[in-house]
Amino acid sequence: MASQFHPKKLLIPLGFITGLALIVIGLNSAQTGRDAQKLPAEVSSINPGPGDIVLRQSQIFVDFTDGYNAVLILDGLELPVTRLDELSGATQMIQPGAQVDIPATAIYDPGNFTISFQPQVGAAITGLFQGKHIASVLFWKIDATRDKAKSFTWEFSVN
Repeated sequence: MASQFHPKKLLIPLGFITGLALIVIGLNSAQTGRDAQKLPAEVSSINPGPGDIVLRQSQIFVDFTDGYNAVLILDGLELPVTRLDELSGATQMIQPGAQVDIPATAIYDPGNFTISFQPQVGAAITGLFQGKHIASVLFWKIDATRDKAKSFTWEFSVN
């Protein structure tokens, strides 16, 4: 008995090949990490990222490549900044294990080129309320002045 060719038998392999091709195309065109966040070259990472949904007391954090000063602006309010290297005073060295009072401001760490802010009692912003928030960071080379600053702005939401 001779076997007859049925076009319907091609549908399963054709569907499989089409699905596999769509997966490969999707994976090749997906953007993740820095590409998805559209970060400037001077910014290594941010948290929360653009479009993220976070909790009310979430920390805002920006990590720069080496050699940048920065200030953080949240919902149009420039946050006061405390530099970690200024906490102990110019003449005092902090002893290992010593407790240091960190003020309720944005904290700039010149050793790691990071700036962060934690909403808390006593801070300019005590909590991140439900809805959309706009964060901006102004940054400039450590050997330049603030008038040479660049900026990066992104949005995130609080649930």
